[in-house]
Amino acid sequence: MKPFRERNPAVVGAVGLAVLAGVLLAAFRLDDLVALRDRPYQAAFRDASGLAVGNEVRVAGVRVGKVTEVDLARGDTGPYVRVRFRLDDDGVRLGRDTGATIRIKTVLGQKYLALAPAGSGRLPENAEIPLTRTASPFDVMQAVTGLAGTFDEIDTEQLATAFTALSETFADTPANVRSSLDGLSRLSRTVASRDTELRELLSRARDVTDVLAARDEEFRRLVADGTLLLAEVSRRRDAIHDLLVGTRDLASQLSGLVADNRSTLEPTLRQLRGVVATLQRNRDNLERTLQRMGPFLDSFTNVLGNGRWFDSYLRGLLQPYVPTTGERR
Repeated sequence: MKPFRERNPAVVGAVGLAVLAGVLLAAFRLDDLVALRDRPYQAAFRDASGLAVGNEVRVAGVRVGKVTEVDLARGDTGPYVRVRFRLDDDGVRLGRDTGATIRIKTVLGQKYLALAPAGSGRLPENAEIPLTRTASPFDVMQAVTGLAGTFDEIDTEQLATAFTALSETFADTPANVRSSLDGLSRLSRTVASRDTELRELLSRARDVTDVLAARDEEFRRLVADGTLLLAEVSRRRDAIHDLLVGTRDLASQLSGLVADNRSTLEPTLRQLRGVVATLQRNRDNLERTLQRMGPFLDSFTNVLGNGRWFDSYLRGLLQPYVPTTGERR
């Protein structure tokens, strides 16, 4: 076998680039490679609103796969939604009577596909779970929105009048029926008297649900970040415990140190307090001293400013010359 230095460099480089490209392609298409060993299935739903590609597939609350495609299909009874999903858990066995349900995962409306294995045998791969064994969830946001729109169309005054007339009509009925109708009449009058407040409440509830629906991703990230923070705190629980214990021990030691040296520290602090009081009383003198020291320092600097000697002169060391009488100056 020839060593690499004796081989054609162009061929070696081409083979190396091909291998590198294959590795990069495999890294970017890892999900597709994993999907080769997964088991694909389908499920038919009348309504799959809210279910998206990438949502979890669970069996008894345990994640066993994910949704790969949600599209519209047409059958003998009309259009329906076909949900394709795959299982990545080899230990899950789906019987021939397996059912599927779309359920709500979070209060913000995120959903997942729940499977209920049932029946004998094994569900073939790519088999479709029919509409008779699937169910969709009840969407709370749509219910609140629909309730607000329906309530806007109710004539509360007419409803109250109808219940009042019904109560008067059944006035001669037994006591329990009459009391029930009286209660309904009072309820209708209460609803009519709070009509504006109820309309405003339902309108605000609709606005809140719209905001929550629009901020679904932000809330989901917030919850995920909070989960990560709690997990990190849980992982560092021992370190935080040791830190708190060390802080408590340090406080105890400082308290003991102060208690042991109180007899020594008290006279020192008393003397220091006296020094501070003396400086406070002589504050004006100190200020005047500092003000007068400025000109002195300037003069002293001028004296020593020409070198390593004093630049000065003496005056009056010799007697002045006085000429005698008749002597010319």
